[in-house]
Amino acid sequence: MANARGIVLAHNHPSGNKLPSRADIDMTGKIKEGGSLLGIEVFDHIIITWDNGYYSFADQGIL
Repeated sequence: MANARGIVLAHNHPSGNKLPSRADIDMTGKIKEGGSLLGIEVFDHIIITWDNGYYSFADQGIL
């Protein structure tokens, strides 16, 4: 309805470990594939930690 063409995924890791797990990587791939079928781009997936650290899939070249 708002003519958005993409999304940014984000979630937190309460452990403070900002590195993505295998499940995080797999889920991101599945969402990216599903979005592609609908014409929706995944711009980034960001993992946020309690100590203000973060991990960006886009910054790391994973997307």
